[in-house]
Formats: sequence, C-alpha cells, structure tokens
Amino acid sequence: MGKFFQKLVGEDPLSGRVPPGQHLARGFPVFTYGDTPVIQPEEWQLRIWGCVEKEVVITWEDLLALPQHTFTADFHCVTRWSKLDVTWAGVRIPDLLAAVSIRPEAKAVMQHCYGGYTTNLTLEEFIRPENYIVHTLEGERLPVDHGGPVRTLIPHLYAWKSAKWISGLEFLPEDQPGFSERNGYHMRGEPWSEERYSDL
Repeated sequence: MGKFFQKLVGEDPLSGRVPPGQHLARGFPVFTYGDTPVIQPEEWQLRIWGCVEKEVVITWEDLLALPQHTFTADFHCVTRWSKLDVTWAGVRIPDLLAAVSIRPEAKAVMQHCYGGYTTNLTLEEFIRPENYIVHTLEGERLPVDHGGPVRTLIPHLYAWKSAKWISGLEFLPEDQPGFSERNGYHMRGEPWSEERYSDL
C-alpha cells in the first residue's frame, strides 16, 4: 500500500482533514466504470431539463463566458483514498444555473453523462456555492480520464457524485437513484459519516 497510498497515524497534522477509513493517495488514481468517452470541447453540450420553465442547452463557449474561478478542494473516493488540495478551475453551480428558471416542485437533480452514467443529488446539496462544473485540473485542460472536457465537482460528498463527462442535468420532483445508487451505493455519500453503501 505504501507505494500508492499514505496511511495517517498519530499526530499527523493532515489527519483532521481526511475522513475516517481513508488513506492519502500519492498520485491521482483513476476509477471509471465502463468505456471512457472522448468528447471534443467544441462538441460538448450540457442539456438542462425536467422541472424547469424552459429547457436550456449550454455549450463550451457559453461555459467559458460565465464567471470563472480557480480553487482548491479535497477529493475523497469511496474506494478509500483521498487527495488533498487539488487545484481546479471552472464555474460555480449557482452561476451556471443563474439563467435557468427552476420550478418550485424541483427537489433533486439527476446528473447525466456521456457514456450513460448517472448519479443523483438533492437540489439542496447540488446548489451549494462550493460546488462547481470544472474544465481545468492543476492548470491544464481537464484530462479525459478525469472526466474531461467537463465534470462536476461536489467536494463535500464522495467523488462518485462528481460526475465525469457531464452532459445533462435533469431536475426532478423527488430524489431518485442513479447508476451507482441502484447498484448498492448510498443515496447521499457523505465521507465524514462514511455513507458508502445503501442500508437497503
């Protein structure tokens, strides 16, 4: 394990930043279910539909025209590794949704991805200001293996909720399970509570 991960012990100053059951990754591992889709940035689109007044489609150019932020965030994978102080750049989710009229009955969001993957969030969890849609990792264009050209970044939850190759946001009247949640993962996925797997 020592080659790829660092186990925190004793009075390590980082131990308070790593959720229970996690180890620090020495690199940035890549975990993906299924084939890796390859989408050129100029072909990328984000469709927003469901419980909204009008469907919206955001292009790569639209995304870059929104307010941009560079920030650091910790990244916690449900497979028990964490990477601290990762530098990303992108658009805050509330800024992304500023032009979207979400209907009052919307209570959740299903993230849809190129390749068919889906994962859910409650609306309250999704619209937090520390959540982003990102296109840059450590100063470089987001690599395809890490979800490029665009992924979501939901730092307060396990990384399977930060959907790679994001292609759509479907607003729903109730929370519904996505792919991982239908296959045994927790509906929320909060690392500090170790919400890894469903109780069902």
